[in-house]
Amino acid sequence: MIDKTRAAALHPAAKIHADDFSAGKISRREFLTRTTAMGVSAAAAYGLIGLPTPANAEAHVKVGGIIRVGMEVKGTKDPRLADWPHISNVYRGWLEYLIQYNADGTFEGRLLESWEANADATQYTLKVRPGVTWNNGEPFTADDVVRNFARWTDGNVEGNAMASRFPGLVDEATKTLREGAVVKVDESTVQLNLTSSDVAVVPNLADYPSAVVHSSFVDGDDPALNPIGTGPYVPQEVSVGQKAILVRAPNHTWWGGTAPLDEIQYIDFGTDPSTMVNLAASDEIDANYETTGDFIEQMDTLGWKKLEVVTAATIVVRMNSATSELYKEKAVRQAIQKAVDLSVVLELGYNGLGVTAENHHASPIHPEYAKIPDQVVDPAGLQPALEAAGIADTELEVISLDDGWEAATTAAVVAQLKDAGANVKHTVMPGSTFWNDWQKYPFSSTTWNHRPLAVQNMSLAYTSTGSWNETGMANPEFDAAMVRALALADADARRNEMVTLETILQDEGYIIQPFWRSLFAHVKEGFNVERHPSNEHQHYKWSVA
Repeated sequence: MIDKTRAAALHPAAKIHADDFSAGKISRREFLTRTTAMGVSAAAAYGLIGLPTPANAEAHVKVGGIIRVGMEVKGTKDPRLADWPHISNVYRGWLEYLIQYNADGTFEGRLLESWEANADATQYTLKVRPGVTWNNGEPFTADDVVRNFARWTDGNVEGNAMASRFPGLVDEATKTLREGAVVKVDESTVQLNLTSSDVAVVPNLADYPSAVVHSSFVDGDDPALNPIGTGPYVPQEVSVGQKAILVRAPNHTWWGGTAPLDEIQYIDFGTDPSTMVNLAASDEIDANYETTGDFIEQMDTLGWKKLEVVTAATIVVRMNSATSELYKEKAVRQAIQKAVDLSVVLELGYNGLGVTAENHHASPIHPEYAKIPDQVVDPAGLQPALEAAGIADTELEVISLDDGWEAATTAAVVAQLKDAGANVKHTVMPGSTFWNDWQKYPFSSTTWNHRPLAVQNMSLAYTSTGSWNETGMANPEFDAAMVRALALADADARRNEMVTLETILQDEGYIIQPFWRSLFAHVKEGFNVERHPSNEHQHYKWSVA
């Protein structure tokens, strides 16, 4: 039953979303994501639909213990430059976030106690959580919030993954924070004044490059060198390609209470999943970052607990018209895209452990997803298109990481292109080489993290100003539709713009986006670890029984 009185006192969209949930139009996860993004607390959101708030398990766990996690250790860097969740999982020990995205789909205030959005999402009021201190003893205040927004919105910093996420706060002429866009109201209140509506502000504040740094942090530095943060841990060691160790921050009273674990160790096993299985079998790790393919069954046989979550995580095999003349013609890209049967790629590349996608990077689990007409697979059209472009004899190269499922997925794409008559080869690279130039390869595969809204990844990857645009796509109609989509708080209204976005992206032919991944991980009995859809490691929730 929906609490009508409670709904009336909250954001005006809350009742609409609650009614949609009651009518069966949206799932519980969609309801929670939509509602909490507008500033409704998780407790209030659950209450709106007559459900109890999930119990706080952390209150009953044992304090103490060590956990060893198998995960690539890529090294830490300026958080706004982070381009992989592994990086953030290390600095999450001491660097925290204004807002957190939870596994149940809710957004929760961390360094913020609460936030409110006005009806059209052009103004957000952020309330700083009282009593938070940095581990050097200084208080966390509204000044820290304002300063970090200035860092995030600086579009002049090469590789700044946050630069394109808050367009309504940026001065287009200087590519920096617009005067009056982020205002300190008092020591505990900050107001965001956007030039246009933006429903992705909260989800973007919860994404992994948005960790909050101290005033002493030197832009571009490795935060592990001087680990001043608000979180419960500090790095004892970060050795790229080997291990990272987080230990309790000395002489620091964490605002969240006592994090259960004494120590978190990350053990790097490279990109070969069989090595991870061997580490587990020889009792050298207690949990892993991810289990894929045939290795899921192998880990099951060890008696470990399997953790599974349905997500909008994916892989994109994309062409880059900015770095190669081969892919500048739309007809060539379209023919390459349509030569590939995505269901075959799912089966061969990911053992069928997901859902076939539609070459437009919007998932059915995204609240604004729109169903558009299915594409027709047309391998017979590839060779004529290559001949018309004069590149029928040119060898195409598709580059992938040497990770098992990523390489297998790319191989499945390459095999179908060969069958369709293309002269194409598959080049596999180790991570140490691949990630140096991942945005520049002419034709390669890249994994993309789950994000709560479809417009987040689409904006990052395919707008002309996107921080992670690896295709070279610059379509004014797509950019304009994205601006309109971000301005619509109601997902049903946004879905109309999604038809345009999905259709343009599919028609441009830049990407072969084959499937949506179910994610798996394993943990030994006696260790409590949550599998997060965005691969986040929220350490304070972990414990040893």
